[in-house]
Amino acid sequence: MIKKEIPMIRDNEKQTLMYQEAQEAHSKVQLQLISNKQQIETLVERLHRKPPSLVMTCARGSSDHAATYAKYLIETHIGTPTLSAAPSINSVFAARQNLNDVLFLAISQSGQSPDILSAAQAAKDRGAFVVSLINDITSPLAELSDVVIPLHAGPEKSVAATKSFICSLSAIVHLVAAWAQNQSLMKELNNLPDALEKTFTLNWYTGIGVLKDARNLFVISRGFGLGIAQEAALKFKETCGLHAEAFSAAEVKHGPMTIVKKGFPVLIFSVQDQTQSSIDDAATAFIERSAQVLSVGQSYDGAQNLDTAFSAAAELRPIVFIQSFYKFVNALSLTRGYNPDCPPYLNKVTETL
Repeated sequence: MIKKEIPMIRDNEKQTLMYQEAQEAHSKVQLQLISNKQQIETLVERLHRKPPSLVMTCARGSSDHAATYAKYLIETHIGTPTLSAAPSINSVFAARQNLNDVLFLAISQSGQSPDILSAAQAAKDRGAFVVSLINDITSPLAELSDVVIPLHAGPEKSVAATKSFICSLSAIVHLVAAWAQNQSLMKELNNLPDALEKTFTLNWYTGIGVLKDARNLFVISRGFGLGIAQEAALKFKETCGLHAEAFSAAEVKHGPMTIVKKGFPVLIFSVQDQTQSSIDDAATAFIERSAQVLSVGQSYDGAQNLDTAFSAAAELRPIVFIQSFYKFVNALSLTRGYNPDCPPYLNKVTETL
């Protein structure tokens, strides 16, 4: 069993923009669900009338992790193949693609990145139906889109995205639940704001002792949880200077497991769905190698098991998990001597070509 060490948390933890903005997520999701109802229903009518043969997502950074989540949700609930577009196909290589009958789903907090704009415009010119999930509805991406689904996250000043990521996930669930006419998922989505508010009162501070001096880390999940594993790995890097890599519980055994030795830290997200047996197998392998395992959503002997709230719907559990994680990584960043609001060399809007 990992010894639980409770470090001193800096008094200014709650003063960071990252903490304050993450704390707002539940109210922003509530606003989004109310405000987007008619827009989602109108969009779904169009998708039922003219179903796409393919969904193509386009995003960068945290928004691309939301796109990973969208892939699993759309393919499991709608059955439409969903793939991630490479923006450079248009912005760098200027390739021409046949995108008739394609739903081009762009996800962006700012709606300003040149490569996403180029890809969206090219997709529209080549016959795609462009739908954008955007926080800034006055942005250039909003102007060129056929349909805009506002995130309603409000201004986000911390460089590290939090509430805008959570709002991206909830908007994706809203769209897919309505599209699939899944009343059970829609009901649980309406309960999500309460779950987000509850989970933010919990803390994972005992896990800071494992990671305060770490240099490398694996973040593991699968299926619906893979997107938040990717997001957590990014946040470790940008806010804590901690090299972290995200892997599917299935993929981690294909080579990466080799570098896991005694004391190597691993964070595992368990959604408790059809993927759980493979996650359990990976967790067992890590523990047998005497890795320092932090586990969310499942309890293991030999691991440090972190408290979390649970949604009744497995699809929504990753959203609840990432809310607890944001509070944790904010505290870890300060403990490691970083400012989570101003990571070195990064800007809020990243302009790539």
